[in-house]
Amino acid sequence: MIDHLPLLTVLALCAVALAAGWIDSVVGGGGVIQLPALLIGLPSSTPVATVSGTNKLSSVVGTAMASGTYLSKVRVHWPTALTAVATAYLGSTLGANLIRYIPRAAFSPIIVVVVAVVGIYTWRRPHLGQTTHVFRRGASHWVVAAAIGAVCGLWDGMIGPGTGIFLVIGFVALMGYGFLEATTMAKLANFATNIAALVVLGVSGHILWALGGCMAVCNLIGAGVGARMAIKHGNGFIRTVFLVAVVIVEVKLVYDTVMLYV
Repeated sequence: MIDHLPLLTVLALCAVALAAGWIDSVVGGGGVIQLPALLIGLPSSTPVATVSGTNKLSSVVGTAMASGTYLSKVRVHWPTALTAVATAYLGSTLGANLIRYIPRAAFSPIIVVVVAVVGIYTWRRPHLGQTTHVFRRGASHWVVAAAIGAVCGLWDGMIGPGTGIFLVIGFVALMGYGFLEATTMAKLANFATNIAALVVLGVSGHILWALGGCMAVCNLIGAGVGARMAIKHGNGFIRTVFLVAVVIVEVKLVYDTVMLYV
């Protein structure tokens, strides 16, 4: 049995990974369902870092697939994308090293508010992200791109769920990219954050390789299907999925926050 787990548990986790890969490739947020599923499916004695490491192994393959699919069809401004990728990698490395020392209780209430604001902001602006109109020029362009990568990378390394959504809305609302271009750059940055966290957690032995590998295959399939659908249907489709994902993330974060104080 894979990592000493019942077959039904492994199959259920693989099914979740398939769905998470689809969601993640379209707009991000797949970790909102995949990480909790691992927490439920794995024995209660499993360290949090091991749960996170196994989650990253599954996610990184799907993110790589989505990135490649998007890049084959969508043109991106590489200097901007690579700036965000570099700072995202550094931020995630720091976050993965801090995961053992910083309590989630310190962040959850803030993130609940941030996600709610992001959702309302996007919902009230139906034309947001439908076309690309980059409004930041000069030094501010690079500072904002670097900040988006660093902040989202730090969050992904420490906590994880919601990173893709934060990256997308950062590129759309703070820089002026359309959802399709923003999602493409978000996939690249998210791939970097996953790799960084995977290196840190893998070196310290916090990955269930067999289970993570099986989930990775399913995540890969879901990501391929999702990315192709997003490219086919364009910005409007991504915006709709984005808003649905924001609602799911908000509900999950509110639940987690309430449980911390019950």
